[in-house]
Amino acid sequence: MIKKILHKGEKRLALELEYNNELLNYVKKIPNRKWSKTLRLWHFPDNTESREYLKKYFHKMYNDYISNEIKNHKIENKNDNTTDKVLLYKTNQRLILILQWNKKDVEFLKTLKYYSYDNIEKRWLITNNEYNFNAITEYFAERIKIEEKLPIIKAAKKIAYNELHIVEHQKGRIKIIFKFNKELVALLRTFPYRTWDEVNGWWTTVNTEEVINELEKFCDKNKIKIKYFSKSQKIVKGRLMKEQIPNYRVCPEKYLDKLRLLRYSKNTLKTYSSNFEEFINYYYNKKIEDISEKEIIEFTRYLVVERGVSESYQNQSINAIKFYYERVLGESRKFYYLDRPKREKILPVVLTKQEVKAMIDSTNNIKHKCLIMLIYSAGLRVSEAINLKINDIDSGREVINIRRGKGKKDRISLLSKDLLINLREYYKLYQPKEYLFTGKDNAAYSSSSVLKIVKRTAKRANIKKHVTTHTLRHSFATHLLEQGTDLRYIQNLLGHASSKTTEIYTHITRKGMENIKNPLDDMGI
Repeated sequence: MIKKILHKGEKRLALELEYNNELLNYVKKIPNRKWSKTLRLWHFPDNTESREYLKKYFHKMYNDYISNEIKNHKIENKNDNTTDKVLLYKTNQRLILILQWNKKDVEFLKTLKYYSYDNIEKRWLITNNEYNFNAITEYFAERIKIEEKLPIIKAAKKIAYNELHIVEHQKGRIKIIFKFNKELVALLRTFPYRTWDEVNGWWTTVNTEEVINELEKFCDKNKIKIKYFSKSQKIVKGRLMKEQIPNYRVCPEKYLDKLRLLRYSKNTLKTYSSNFEEFINYYYNKKIEDISEKEIIEFTRYLVVERGVSESYQNQSINAIKFYYERVLGESRKFYYLDRPKREKILPVVLTKQEVKAMIDSTNNIKHKCLIMLIYSAGLRVSEAINLKINDIDSGREVINIRRGKGKKDRISLLSKDLLINLREYYKLYQPKEYLFTGKDNAAYSSSSVLKIVKRTAKRANIKKHVTTHTLRHSFATHLLEQGTDLRYIQNLLGHASSKTTEIYTHITRKGMENIKNPLDDMGI
């Protein structure tokens, strides 16, 4: 393609093309040509002579360039009545724009790739790439004033030379702030997913035990004092909105059809299509089939480094992308070799039997009481509880039939006698038609409504633990294990495909610990 660039303050025409000996011979005929190692393209003076050569040897590209130039000229003409000056600060990572609010200017800025508005400093932050820079300078034209240095107080200004601050950033990441130290910078460059924020003057990297150990070892050796800080507010870079992406593309219909044909669940369909949409709109200016494996890896790097997504979100995105190429297009199985953060092993929160009873006793609403009793006594997932139908309660056999649970598997679980008594009272009062628990217009309850009920009930019961609907399921499994129930039976009741998933409860239970005497108790303190 042919485009305009600014090279050492001079406006020039640039030619971007793949290596080809025949094309290279044509390029070498253009006077005053230059090769840019940084930009990886040829560029020439923007004059009549260069344009004639380009028109002669690269006719189609030249016509496309002229069409784009006309469009840009129209944009500039629309803006002629605006005289407000615009300050542009250019750093290695960002283009920082300071300007007065103007509807047309804002509409233009929202067409750029990867922008955000800093509401505290009242400025626009835009990723510094050639496309964005050229678009900005062409649009604002005479109004713009380019400054090389941004007048900003760096984060490390008030930090002593022998100090290093580690600050919680977003989930799974930390900020590292210090006065410049060549050896420390060299160490940081060895860390996974590290980035240098030139505007704020700090490094960010993954928050892992290995990273912290390396930093502590370095600081101990070099007599540098480490100070740890918790984040003062949650900082999350959200997903780009549709309005921020030019020519937003929805998930292809053939992708959705394939998911439906393979009978994927509604939740999987929603997750896969949403993740795939984010991917194809990251490369909104490319055909989906033209996106390379290298670009797929670059997208996952963006999710981890810039978006700060969880490992599960990262894996879901990779699976959604793989589904398109492998199942929709029918290509061979693909593997994307990615550095992934080590998965944390976190023990689930578990309530005592007394805490579960306190929750049940603290609600007078029979529907809410039955919901909590049901999820706990049968070890249900919230999706399984809200999709239960009246005829799934088999009082004769004292079982609950769970239809199409996770992985589209049917199973049975326990039906408590105490729960059955409360369910009969609830049925007489509410008389549900199809689903056991219904909300507005006799539709099934939403999972968010159930979560609110559980959280409110736990708060009323004065439970300080972080309680969710899944906490009741974890508590059910742990209490069964402590009663001596075989792990295999618990696996079947919970609907776990692998016994390894169920084995996590062996790390929580206190079963057998009552026979172990604590050595501290022998000291007579």
